Amino acid sequence: MSLAGCERADLLALMASLGPDAPTLCDGWTTHDLAAHLLARDRRPLALPGLVVPPLHALTAYYERDARRTPYEDLLKKLRKGPPFWSPVALPAANVHELFVHHEDVRRPQGLGARDLDRELQDALWERLFVVGPAFTRRGEGLGVTLVTPGARTLRVRRGPDAVVLRGEVGELFLWLFGRRAAAEVSVEGTPDAVARANAIDLRF
Repeated sequence: MSLAGCERADLLALMASLGPDAPTLCDGWTTHDLAAHLLARDRRPLALPGLVVPPLHALTAYYERDARRTPYEDLLKKLRKGPPFWSPVALPAANVHELFVHHEDVRRPQGLGARDLDRELQDALWERLFVVGPAFTRRGEGLGVTLVTPGARTLRVRRGPDAVVLRGEVGELFLWLFGRRAAAEVSVEGTPDAVARANAIDLRF
């Protein structure tokens, strides 16, 4: 099974054990809401642009509301099948980081702390940071952002005179960049102004 497949299986097993009303790290979302989001992402290609383009978010939200009308157990059953072959997110590389973050979205509110990720998953997430790091800090004009892991991996995702260094395990850096700041075990180093600017970057809707 691929890394994305493993994350999907573990996430869905946890969601099944918790039921549809468990809290998540996604503001205002229960596990039922998150399952609807995942199904829209898997099977509604027109929902994807609105995940990153704010003016199109209303269309994404429409597909998510439509999916939420499906009973929770049926949503999980469909999600276990994975995205169809024609879906833009059918490639494992397009899914592993998304499923990792949503797995943590469900785990952390239940009091489950950071996982000890195996090397293969760490490597896959680190590779994705080369793509999502610049994208998820694009509002930080003039802000320099460097990511550093305890294993001394270093990635400069943005250059700028107001420099900050984010230190943490690769999975925690991912959570921080995805807006899960309160849950992510990441330290932000720099001048007070630069740190304040970094913490203000938020690409969530």
